[in-house]
Amino acid sequence: MGWFSKAKDGFFLSTTTPEGIDRSQYLGVVNGEAIIGANIFRDMFSSVRDVVGGRAGGYERALSGARDAAVEDLIDAAREMGANAVIGIDFDYEVLGETNGMMMVAVSGTAVKLG
Repeated sequence: MGWFSKAKDGFFLSTTTPEGIDRSQYLGVVNGEAIIGANIFRDMFSSVRDVVGGRAGGYERALSGARDAAVEDLIDAAREMGANAVIGIDFDYEVLGETNGMMMVAVSGTAVKLG
């Protein structure tokens, strides 16, 4: 069983194709991306957490914000195609930059028109 959610304005997102969902029209592949940069203070406190244990809250919040931005880009791209849902979404994370100082969050899926 996959993950699914109704985003704002009733837009439907799913990692799978849920049973019982009528897909009247496949519109194409859509993508969303967001890139976040590392921050020296966040890095410093994260290093301390690595030594004493615990979660790196600053990084978690930054990553969550980047993921949300990538999903918003995905939804915007799908809406431009006339979709009201994206199925088969997949998230990818990649470290970028000469010093690995940035992280990219990318999400892709298939835009569909339901009903």
